[in-house]
Amino acid sequence: MHATGSFSCPVKTGYPPTPLTLIPSSPASSLCLRHSEQLIVSAVSREMDSSVGVHLPEAPPFQSPPGPVPPLVAAASKISALPAEADDFVDVDGGVLILRVVPDDNSCLFSSLALIFEQDINAALGCAKVEPDCHLLILILLPLNTISLIHSEPREKYISTISKSSSWGGAIELSILSTHYKTEISSFDVETGRCDQFGEGQYSNRCILMYSGIHYDAVSLGPTHDAPLDFHQTIFPVEAHGMFEAAGRLAAKRRQKRAYTNTATFDLRCQVCGKGLKGEKEAREHAREMNHVEFGEY
Repeated sequence: MHATGSFSCPVKTGYPPTPLTLIPSSPASSLCLRHSEQLIVSAVSREMDSSVGVHLPEAPPFQSPPGPVPPLVAAASKISALPAEADDFVDVDGGVLILRVVPDDNSCLFSSLALIFEQDINAALGCAKVEPDCHLLILILLPLNTISLIHSEPREKYISTISKSSSWGGAIELSILSTHYKTEISSFDVETGRCDQFGEGQYSNRCILMYSGIHYDAVSLGPTHDAPLDFHQTIFPVEAHGMFEAAGRLAAKRRQKRAYTNTATFDLRCQVCGKGLKGEKEAREHAREMNHVEFGEY
């Protein structure tokens, strides 16, 4: 595609993010980007862009080979995140590492990754859009034998399960999406302080999640705790050990507030029949016996 003038799609880089001037006739090397440097690209409507006089093509289907980080959710009415508690951050050199709270639903893992890689999550469509998009991506990338080895069940059964709106993501999905985005995903467990690193040692960049036992939230770096979300950074070089250490401190701070759930002992109630249950094990047994998959804490 050839065009004259500058693109109207804003592209930012660096910290704090600084707009780049993009000239179609100039090579990418003219931007003087560093290796593995993160770019923040704002979504634009797929309509005729009057500033460049060209028609933006439809995005390639999911079946295309993964390239640079693609959109995780469609560009529509977007929000950034829900408000976090006032002290859900820790100081680091040059800024603060902040908890970015996402809606508490079955899509929380996928919403957190959409926030990290898209800088936004879709508020209007929520679970109805974010989750199916990610599930489709997972099914395409899923190796034929992976689930048989991990779950001792056929791949087709796993596909049927993960495609349901009541299914949520976990270790398998994090591993698959780490491979797709070529980014280490470091998931900090609030209760224990343990960090599960998906793609460890394989990639030059890292993103950070905070896991409460039943819910995932994203973590980002901002110049101040109340800085506009446009100035937040969500992907870091793996060599930035200070960010990793700060994430551990943030998990410890959350642990002191008991912001976690022990899935082995917490009390649940089936939202379908009202039966009281103790822990994840009883919930799984009840789901298998009764085909009830909606539970809530009480």
